[in-house]
Amino acid sequence: MAATKKKRPVTKTGRPRARKGVTLKPTELGAQQVALAERPPELEALAQAVEADGGAVLAAYREPLGGHPLLFVALPVEKVERTAFQRDVSDAHVRKLTLAMDKTRRYLDPIVAVREGERYLTPNGGHRLTALKELGARTVLALLVPEREVAYQILALNIEKAHNLREKALEVVRMYRDLAGALDPRESEMALEFEEPALVTLGFAYEQRPRLSGGAYAPILRKVDALSDEKLSRALAERERRAAVLLAFDDAVGEAVARLKARGFDSPYLKNFVVARVNPLRFMKGAAPPFDELFAQMTKRTQGMDPGKIKSEDVARSGGAAEAE
Repeated sequence: MAATKKKRPVTKTGRPRARKGVTLKPTELGAQQVALAERPPELEALAQAVEADGGAVLAAYREPLGGHPLLFVALPVEKVERTAFQRDVSDAHVRKLTLAMDKTRRYLDPIVAVREGERYLTPNGGHRLTALKELGARTVLALLVPEREVAYQILALNIEKAHNLREKALEVVRMYRDLAGALDPRESEMALEFEEPALVTLGFAYEQRPRLSGGAYAPILRKVDALSDEKLSRALAERERRAAVLLAFDDAVGEAVARLKARGFDSPYLKNFVVARVNPLRFMKGAAPPFDELFAQMTKRTQGMDPGKIKSEDVARSGGAAEAE
């Protein structure tokens, strides 16, 4: 008998129940109420800047969820750039976009943009912008947001293509460096934008070692990493230090894997096996030890691992999906 698809529970009114942790109450704006007949001051100044920059304002409206005012604009493509902290452009993805645009002769997916100086930054439209420039388009359509900080929130809202751990961590660390040199908020104030502290430390580590097996270490970091109340410019050095601690542990793991291979073990799960073998958290009750204490303990245990005491069935039991980056 085929399994039936589980549906979300509904209230007596027939509406789906609210998701756990979601407290947002949307505005009551109807479809005919979102258009703005008159622009508020913050939009008026922004609209004049767009026109001075050679662009055109196509509409002014309030987005229906929170009622925030936005502009729908046409911008000169040469004045729009990607933010420095989003993921790298994939040539294969740009090729798919250009082929689709060539076939349909249409561009129907506006980017999100914020204005900075006399240029416009898009935090989520890097592939679309690159494809348009590659095709020689002169104009890009954009939803222009007055608040500069929204550029840092797009990572949480982005549903374009699933990020792998490395892409997500690198986006976070690029955002971290950009913020540290500009708005410089406290780490704890960026919980939404950074998603989780582990991504920050992993991002700094990936900068130093692009092929780091971050998936093996992320579950441990989630237990012991945390955002501080320091401003990013001051906390940056600590993040780099934590990344160095993680990389030192990775070095020890790599050496342990090499010893196991020299002993005749051959498995795609050797790194995960070593990490699981030295990780004490799975046996601990209560709070995890501090970051440095835990990694010092695991690094020491990894360096002292004796391949002669490892049995083939131990490694076999650690099997599963090989770590995917």
